[in-house]
Amino acid sequence: MGEDRAFDAVVVGSGFGGSVMAYRLEQCGQKVRLLERGRPWAPGSFPRTPYEFATAIWDPAHGSHGLLDVWSFRGLGALVSSGLGGGSLIYANVLLRKEDAWFKERPGPQNPWPFSYNDLVPDYAAVEKVIAPTRYPEHLQEITPKATAFYAAAKAAGIQDTEWPPLAITFSERGEELGRPFDKPSDNVHRAQRYTCRLVGECDVGCNFGSKDSLDFTYLSKLDRDTIRCRQEVKSFRPLEDGGWHVDVIDHEEERRYAITTKRLILSAGALGSPYLLLANRLWLPRLSRRLGTGFTGNGDLLTFASRCRQLIEPAKGPVITAAAHVRDGDDPAGGSHVIEDGGYSAAFAMIAQTLSMPRIAVAAGRVELKLLGEYLRHGRLDEPGFEIRQILAADGHRTAHSLPLLGMGNEPAQGRMHLDDRGKLQVEWSFKRARPYFDRVRNSMQAIAAQLGGRAASNILWRLNAVVTVHPVGGCPMGATPADGVVHPDTGEVHGHPGLHVADGSVMPRSVGVNPSLTIAAVANRFASGICG
Repeated sequence: MGEDRAFDAVVVGSGFGGSVMAYRLEQCGQKVRLLERGRPWAPGSFPRTPYEFATAIWDPAHGSHGLLDVWSFRGLGALVSSGLGGGSLIYANVLLRKEDAWFKERPGPQNPWPFSYNDLVPDYAAVEKVIAPTRYPEHLQEITPKATAFYAAAKAAGIQDTEWPPLAITFSERGEELGRPFDKPSDNVHRAQRYTCRLVGECDVGCNFGSKDSLDFTYLSKLDRDTIRCRQEVKSFRPLEDGGWHVDVIDHEEERRYAITTKRLILSAGALGSPYLLLANRLWLPRLSRRLGTGFTGNGDLLTFASRCRQLIEPAKGPVITAAAHVRDGDDPAGGSHVIEDGGYSAAFAMIAQTLSMPRIAVAAGRVELKLLGEYLRHGRLDEPGFEIRQILAADGHRTAHSLPLLGMGNEPAQGRMHLDDRGKLQVEWSFKRARPYFDRVRNSMQAIAAQLGGRAASNILWRLNAVVTVHPVGGCPMGATPADGVVHPDTGEVHGHPGLHVADGSVMPRSVGVNPSLTIAAVANRFASGICG
């Protein structure tokens, strides 16, 4: 153990909960320390090659402290981020509000929201003011085949509520070149020059041009520069006899342990990290609600591909998501409702996909080689072989250019339960069978959109294994007015029975957010901060 410093608030994690909490608490005059286990990821530092991705995995047991943290449970996997800015580094920039109808309590053993949409409107507005999202501009829609194709297909499939959702991206204006520089390097924590979106489909693996208005460029750049400490991982904490909290930290940069004290400890380590920290330290927390670890859900995340579409899609051109189609369950607005969004990926991913199809390419190449050989034997030369070369490259390039990732999310039942196993590892009990009726509705919507594109919604291998992967895990520390209702108070995020201990991240959601959850997580954190600051 080493230094002992006292703070008004220590915030653990820099995602949509932690960044907002740190900013708001610092605004109201508190001395704040933000601890982020990952490193800063400045533009130009995100991985692109297979080797770089291999070194960008979060695996501290083997000395790797990378960007991508992969969790695996029975029937369910999760991908989260580790870095300054949390999930905003690898999300697809969508900032949709949770719909009013989806706040309503539904019949059955589901967790109700402890406040209404109208209660959260000021907080939504406060977050939107800082991040300033914008809808995908019309002049860019015109040069993005996947955007217009998806939008038209969703409408043709009968999904009339299809929109261009707010995106946390800075785009060029009409008539301006893509990738023009904007803002001054001194305006952000990285001291990096930023450039407008170049439509390269790399949002989900980190933007190397600084086009994303991620949390490191918005909330975190507004903090005092001395507030942030990266590569600092909180492992344990306990209450002090005279109030406040003792926090044990691992410094991954200097490979040492130290302790700090704080009047208020705010866990914002995500829907997997925060429940884990509470479960791992529950010996010091005897009055924790029995609801700890309940209500976990993947927010209904489902990925499929509309393959063999009749029109050109070019999924590698544009931001990852441009449009959203809202499907509502008329009998129960909150029950089976979901949203389908177009997906995208980088050109590098398209090349990898084509490489994985080498057998088909080899067959095409063999046919072309025989044709060229015959021509050479007949004429002693090759006459303009460009067409034949194009045949080889198009053997599977046509497949990727005519496929569209479809991303679904919605009101999946919040049925997951978390606990620690005998080794102290986090486990999630989650039933694909219970979630299957919801996922079937989402797949039906995807199939309808794919049909309008002249393709079909292809099942991935995980679906055939009765498994899914989420990039939007929520729940585990649900909000509730009393310990019987939830783990944390819905006005401040304070853990019931433990003054000065708070949770502010996706884990406090009492059920699926339904749409992309980032904006709602940030708005709830803003609500908590207002409750703390008074």
